Amino acid sequence: MRHIREVLRQKWEQKRSHREVASSLGISAGAVGSVLARATAAKLSWEQVEQMREEELEERLYGVAPKPAAQRPLPDPVYIHTERKKPGVTLELLHLEYLEKHPDGYRYTQFCEYYRQWLARNRLTMRQEHRAGEKLFIDYSGNKPHLVDSNTGERVEVELFVAVLGASNYTYAEATRTQRGPDFIASHQRCFMYLGGVPGALVPDQLKSGVTRACRFYSVPYALVHQVLEARVTATTVELYQRGERVASHVRSDERGRHTTQPEHMPKAHQKHWVGCRHLVWVTSEGPSL
Repeated sequence: MRHIREVLRQKWEQKRSHREVASSLGISAGAVGSVLARATAAKLSWEQVEQMREEELEERLYGVAPKPAAQRPLPDPVYIHTERKKPGVTLELLHLEYLEKHPDGYRYTQFCEYYRQWLARNRLTMRQEHRAGEKLFIDYSGNKPHLVDSNTGERVEVELFVAVLGASNYTYAEATRTQRGPDFIASHQRCFMYLGGVPGALVPDQLKSGVTRACRFYSVPYALVHQVLEARVTATTVELYQRGERVASHVRSDERGRHTTQPEHMPKAHQKHWVGCRHLVWVTSEGPSL
């Protein structure tokens, strides 16, 4: 960390925000906060910092570096990389954990540099190219936000729906009570209205909400299967459009085991067969004396 003195000068002398300091020095706001927290913990003042050499200042904040000849254990970059994927885990926390096991280990700056070098050698990436409007990537955030009931003070967890256009990274996000079908579909409706259009494809990240169970009772008008159609789906209805004109409307049902087939959506021959089968099943269930 070669910016310790300048970070403290801008914070203590110029009273600048974390973001302003980070922008001026080309570092993260988190790094600014870390330096300030360590300096405060060390009970340093700006007058003291002004009089200290760089090496002395770094030792006060990050500890005494071991002698070059000392055999120090290397950080485990695979473990670091895996742990960083967990919510709230930072390199600083992992460094403190490393020092608890190896008090004579690398200081924070060297610890981070070792990990970054490993990352540069081992990270495999493939450039993804997206055409504008082609794909909308959708997911729910792993960290749930929460609301506070103004009447009871109860903390209520909610879901955070996020949708991002592949080409522009243009993002839409909203909170809903659940990830269930009606909320999932309604989030898409509001997202499309916000974007001002519908993408060519929706790409969910293994969402349970995005995969429906198989239902042999659900049907669409058979005569329209081979025609070019557009579908409009709401929490209660599925509508089919051809050239801007609605050609069919179908009520959705979440009731388990209950079909929603509409006979008028079936060819005449299928209607006769379907109705006949239903009567046969009913008669058989009533017994031979009917």
